[in-house]
Amino acid sequence: MQLALLGRSFLRLGAQSNRLLLLHGGSVTWRCRCFSSENEVKENSPVTPMLKHLMMKIKSTGPITVAEYMREVLTNPVKGYYMHHDMLGEEGDFVTAPEISQMFGELIGVWFVSEWMASGKPKKFQLVELGPGRGSLTHDILRVFNQLDSLLSKCDISIHLVEVSPKLSEIQVLTLAEEKVELMDSSPAYMHGVAKTGLPIFWYQDLSDVPVGYNFYLAHEFLDALPIHKFQKTEKGWRELLVDIDPEAPAKLRFVLAPSATAASEAFMHEQEPRDHVEVCPDAGIVIQKLAQNIEKNGGAALIIDYGHNGTKTDTFRGFCGHKLHDVLTAPGTADLTADVDFSYLQRMAQKRVATLGPIRQQDFLKNMGINIRLQLLLQNVQDAVTRHQLLQSYEMLMELDKMGGRFNFFALLPHCRLVASDKLKKPHHSTSLSIPVAGFGELLWK
Repeated sequence: MQLALLGRSFLRLGAQSNRLLLLHGGSVTWRCRCFSSENEVKENSPVTPMLKHLMMKIKSTGPITVAEYMREVLTNPVKGYYMHHDMLGEEGDFVTAPEISQMFGELIGVWFVSEWMASGKPKKFQLVELGPGRGSLTHDILRVFNQLDSLLSKCDISIHLVEVSPKLSEIQVLTLAEEKVELMDSSPAYMHGVAKTGLPIFWYQDLSDVPVGYNFYLAHEFLDALPIHKFQKTEKGWRELLVDIDPEAPAKLRFVLAPSATAASEAFMHEQEPRDHVEVCPDAGIVIQKLAQNIEKNGGAALIIDYGHNGTKTDTFRGFCGHKLHDVLTAPGTADLTADVDFSYLQRMAQKRVATLGPIRQQDFLKNMGINIRLQLLLQNVQDAVTRHQLLQSYEMLMELDKMGGRFNFFALLPHCRLVASDKLKKPHHSTSLSIPVAGFGELLWK
C-alpha cells in the first residue's frame, strides 16, 4: 500500500522539465571504461607544478606508494586536481550519470523514501552525500522529496555534503542553495545554507565531521577516486608497486617494485590470493566501517554506486583528461585518476555489522526502480523530436550493458533488522533475504 502511494506520487513528476546532457556523437567519456594503466598511449609529458612537487618529494624520501601519489595528485590543497577544477560534463574530463539525465537522481530519491517508509517513517533523517560533484544528484533527489511532501511533511530532513574541493563546493552552492550561504567557524561544517526546497544544508571536509544519527548515505563515483595500493606477486612474494623518478628521463616518473615487503603488503596481501596483481583501497574500507557502525547503532542505509568487481580484476588504475584516456604518470595534476572498486573488499569491511545487498548492475537496479515507466512519462510531455531523441539517447547511456548499464553497480548497506534470514526465501545478490522487499534490489511494483 505504501509503495503504491509512493509510486503514484512519484509519477506525478511527469510534468517536470527534463535535464539532459547533449551527447555529440558519443564523444563524452565516463570513468568506468575498461582500460589498464599498462596499455595506455604515452603522451608528451609537460613538467607540471604537481610533477615538480612529486619529484622533490621522491628525491627527499625515496619512491612513494601509488596511494600517496594519488592522494597528492588529486587532493593536495595547493596543486590537487580536484581542488581547483570543474572536471565534470562535456567541458570537463568525464561525465557522470546525474549529468546525463534527471531520471537517475529521481529514482535514487525514490529509493531513499522507500527505505524511510519501510523503516517505519522515522521523524528525522539526514541525507549525506559523499563527493557530490556539481550537486546535480542531490538536486534531483531534493526535487523528489519536495514532490512527495505529503509523505515527508512531518519528517525533519537535513542535507549534509562531504566535499573537500573549494571549486566544487562553490558550484554546489549555486546548484542547491539560496544565495546566502554562511561560513561557519565554530562548527564541524565549513558552510551552512538553505536549499532551494527549504531544507537546511551543510558542507563538511570529512565524513567524521557529519553528525551521527538516522542517516541515509549516498556515494556515487566516490570510492573509485580514493587512493589505492598496488601489489605484484613475485618469486620472492608480494611486492608493492611504487612511483619513482625515471633515471633515463629525469623529468618523468615510472613504476618500480619495492625491493622488500612493505607495511602495506604485509597488512593486505596473503599467499592464498589467486591473482598476480591486486589493488587495495584502505580508505574505502575505512569509509564502509564508519557507515556500518552508524547504521548498526542508529539505523538508516547506505547506497553506493560505482564501477567495480568482486575481487576478480587486477590492474584497473587509469587516468582521464578531456574525455580521453590519459597515462596515470603523465602531467600529474591535470587529469583524473581512478580505479575500480572491489565490492568483495567492501563486504569484508562491513564486518557483518550490517547486511549488504549487491552489487547488482545499474541496468537491473534502474529497471527495478521503474525507469521505463518514468521514461514514458517524460516522453509524453515532450513535443519536439530533438528532445525526444535526447531523452532516448540518455536512457540508452544509463541502461545499455556496453555503456553505464553494465559497467556500474549498486551496493547497499542496511540494518540487519531490515532483513530476515530464511534459507527458503534466499535470493541472489543478497547477503540475507528480504522481509519487506528492498526497492531496486527487487522489482518495485508500480500500482
